[in-house]
Amino acid sequence: MAEEDDLILSELDDDELVQQMFDDLYDGLKPEIEEAVNILLERGWEPYDILTKALVGGMTIVGNDFRDGILFVPEVLLAANAMKGGMAILKPLLVETGAPKMGKMVIGTVKGDIHDIGKNLVSMMMEGAGFEVVDLGINNPVENYIDTAKAEEADIVGMSALLTTTMPYMKVVIDTMIEQGIRDDYIVLVGGAPLNEEFGKAIGADAYCRDAAVAVETAKLLVARKHNRMSAG
Repeated sequence: MAEEDDLILSELDDDELVQQMFDDLYDGLKPEIEEAVNILLERGWEPYDILTKALVGGMTIVGNDFRDGILFVPEVLLAANAMKGGMAILKPLLVETGAPKMGKMVIGTVKGDIHDIGKNLVSMMMEGAGFEVVDLGINNPVENYIDTAKAEEADIVGMSALLTTTMPYMKVVIDTMIEQGIRDDYIVLVGGAPLNEEFGKAIGADAYCRDAAVAVETAKLLVARKHNRMSAG
């Protein structure tokens, strides 16, 4: 069966193949995505163009349908996994060509909290949008966020919490950044089921993100704004 699939994919012209990749990403078909990435590379496509036009383009559709309640977490995880298959092929090539990046995010669940499905979804969707993501995992003290953000020269620090008891720890991280004089160096995004916009504002985050799709849209907007400010300055 796989051989038949290969034959069909390789017979499509570039535009048809990209459209097919959108469908295959939507359906979470990892081997087909890997095959299509290799076909486009053989045809002389730049790795960055494959990333942005095919993979990010496809994941944008997934993200929009997730936001609109058409797709649900299991389907999005499958799509993100298929995307990862394509990214694994492109990553070393992107590094070689010095391709531009959307930005870099450090993300983790806060100290005392061991929930990670929401955080994992945000990580995958951010990668799907072309961001580089450093995932700290669960139960992170303030040092993990700050030390990693500095070491990785991150643009964004993302914090997640699912327990009302761990939510206040987000303020500890932000207050420590302020004390160290580095708060303005990073965009701080927070999310998790018990949070809301008021809480995000109260602790001094740049934005509260209701779900992974909103996180991606917010990150793109704020990173673009940050880069504009830097170039204007």
